This record gives sequence, C-alpha cells and structure tokens, in this order.
Amino acid sequence: MFSLAHLSDLHSTPVEVRGPTEVMNQRVLGWLSWQLHRRRIHRAEVVHALVEDLHDRAPDHVVVTGDLTNIGLESEFEAGRRWLERLGAPDAVTAVPGNHDAYVDSPESRSWAPWAEYMRADAALGDVTFPFVRTRGPVALVGVSSSIPTPPTWANGRVGEAQLERLEAMLRELGDAGWCRTVLVHHPPQRSGASRRRALDDAEALCGVLARVGAELVLHGHCHRTMIGQIPGPRGPIPVAGVRSASDFGSQRGKRARYHLIEVDERVPVDGAVRFSLRLRAREWDGASGSFREAGEARDLA
Repeated sequence: MFSLAHLSDLHSTPVEVRGPTEVMNQRVLGWLSWQLHRRRIHRAEVVHALVEDLHDRAPDHVVVTGDLTNIGLESEFEAGRRWLERLGAPDAVTAVPGNHDAYVDSPESRSWAPWAEYMRADAALGDVTFPFVRTRGPVALVGVSSSIPTPPTWANGRVGEAQLERLEAMLRELGDAGWCRTVLVHHPPQRSGASRRRALDDAEALCGVLARVGAELVLHGHCHRTMIGQIPGPRGPIPVAGVRSASDFGSQRGKRARYHLIEVDERVPVDGAVRFSLRLRAREWDGASGSFREAGEARDLA
C-alpha cells in the first residue's frame, strides 16, 4: 500500500509589499482583497495544524497542486519555500504552481525558482520544465502547469499545445510501463468545474489527451471545494479529485480546510494487466480543537 497526501491552495504566505511598484499592476485588486477579506479566511495557524497532522499520518509522499502564495510577490515565493520545507524534503514533496503563483508575467528567476527542487523531474537539473515526471513507489507523478498571468478579476488557466503534446507522449510511455499515472494540475480538467473566468481554457484538449492515452488519477485544487468526479479514458473512467483550500478557517461549512489521503494498491485482474485500487480519506480542520480530524467515510475512487 502506497499513501499519497494531496493538499492545495495554502494561501499562507504573508503579503508584505516592499514598495508601491509591486502592486501597481493587476496585483492591486488581489492586495485589496487580501486586506479586506481573504486574510481573515486563510490562516497560517490552520496550515500549521495541517502540517502537524500530516507528520502524524506519515504518508509516503505529499503533493501540492498550487497557490502557495496570495498575489505572487517575490517575498511570498521565499515564504512558500519555507512552507514546502515544513511539509518535507524535495524528494518527499511534489508541487505544481497555481494561478495566484502567476499573478503577473515574471521570469522564473523572480517567481517560483525557490521551489524548483519540488517541481523538477527525477535526476533533472536547471530550469523546471512542464510537464515533469517523478516516480515514487508504484506511482508516476506527472506535474502540469496551468498557471498563466490573467487580467484583473480573472483566474483562468491554460496548459498549452506544447505541454499537451509532451504530456500525451509521457502518459503513453508510463502507461505501457505499468505505472499508476497521477496527473497534478491546479485547475480542474472539466470545463464544468469552474466559471468561465476561473476555468481551464483548454480543458477539452486536456481531456482529449486523457481520453486517448489514459491516466489512473487526476488531482487538482483551485475551486476551494471538494470535487470528486470522472472523465472518460481509453479503458474506462478516470477518477478526478479536487481538494479544498488547506488554510480556510471555516468561513463556510463546505469550504473549511481539508486535505486528502489517497491509498494506492496494485491489483491484477484476470486479463493480467496491472490495475490499481484507489481509496480516498479526507482530513478536515476542526476549529474547536484547533486540529484536523477524519471527515466522513473513506470512498473508493477506483
């Protein structure tokens, strides 16, 4: 049995503006939203409790599907690195960026470069290239970036043709080798999963790749709510699991912070091909105790 922890949308980095030029762009609305609203929802103490609970549960690997930051300031990327280090070493934690991590068009050296070790393919050096592959136990983690700079009030994403082409080749090769292919992306792959301003622009193209070559699991964040569904694959439905924000203090009952624990187990059916059983358990923030607890019953994804 291999256990995988999935969390997303930490939004836990302090927003410390070092000068007016840092917010004299599309960041200004995000900064105002943080000052007036979001800082009361996304609380560092919740993530502290989550990290403690994760260490108690001791999963084999942790994945973070984006939005460590709030408005993508340089200081936030440095703080985001410290949060990743608290989750674990780079070989024990894998991350992909979210839309808040791409608030403005910045070179990698001024954005998520501090996270490179958590987003780099096994044995790779230099700049991060998406998609990337990291293999852990029976699982092949395939990191995809859907993060693009967007106009004010928009939070849409895009994978792009170059990534999609490489992704299709990677998934085909990994499938032939018998891995449990787990795709990590910030935005939900189904266009119905978010409004037009928040959706993945090329969701249909991504789903087309998955329909042709398959995957065993897709994990995402972005919508700050639990989203369990399926998309068509070449040998049956592919489970898709979206997780809530990891830092929400409980502004709404359906958005209170959660993370998921996914148990991956190999099984060999009659035809001799390797298949995987996937079981998901949720851990939820409990404000009364200041800790995380089991939320509902475990559910089978596959």
